[in-house]
Amino acid sequence: MVSDVHGNARDLARAGDGADALICLGDLVLFLDYADHARGIFPDLFGAENAGRLVELRTARRFEEARAFARGLWAGMDRATAIEQAVRKQYAELFAAFPTPTYATYGNVDIPALWPEFARPGTTVLDGERVEIGGRVFGFVGGGLRTPMRTPYEIDDDVYAAKVEALGEVDVLCSHIPPDLPELCYDTVARRFERGSSALLEAIRATRPRYALFGHVHQPLARRMRVGVTECVNVGHFASTGTPWAMEW
Repeated sequence: MVSDVHGNARDLARAGDGADALICLGDLVLFLDYADHARGIFPDLFGAENAGRLVELRTARRFEEARAFARGLWAGMDRATAIEQAVRKQYAELFAAFPTPTYATYGNVDIPALWPEFARPGTTVLDGERVEIGGRVFGFVGGGLRTPMRTPYEIDDDVYAAKVEALGEVDVLCSHIPPDLPELCYDTVARRFERGSSALLEAIRATRPRYALFGHVHQPLARRMRVGVTECVNVGHFASTGTPWAMEW
């Protein structure tokens, strides 16, 4: 089980070793590495110094200034084309690294429209859908909720809630973002709360899955906690750890 791959194709190629299947909870793309400003699409285009300035503004929650700064850099460029070309290059490498079988859903920085082009036989993409793996029912909900960051796959709360509701009762609830609990949503390094889903939390309380698995928060205050009978687990920031989380029943 991996999440927040953010360009780490080298370790992804080994992530399924010894497992019955690999599950990926999204965020394959690396647009900007907050720890290493030289890595990602943005510094490849504009350099590490400009990437560092953008990180500084975003970390200070000066989002309007960050957007104005980025707009100045993009001026005169075809932004959409440049980003899509860079994302395609990353996706080609990352999807080729997926073992068979892989079950995957989107993260908030992913571009779902491109996935059918790169998903090979053996990779099943799920969003608001269920699948049986090893005799257990897994439900998948991709993407994130609206934020000032305006990442590519953010959706309205009601649309997200409808996907959660469509799953019904499952043994394992898989999502990119966490349920809306402060301990699971607070990033201790960024020193801010990421958005969690109240719909996920309500589903956990109502349907009582064995596990609720997610990523998104890279350095959470709590990596796991129990809600009733459900074990809620942040499976980790795979981009930095290179280590998958193994689910044991």
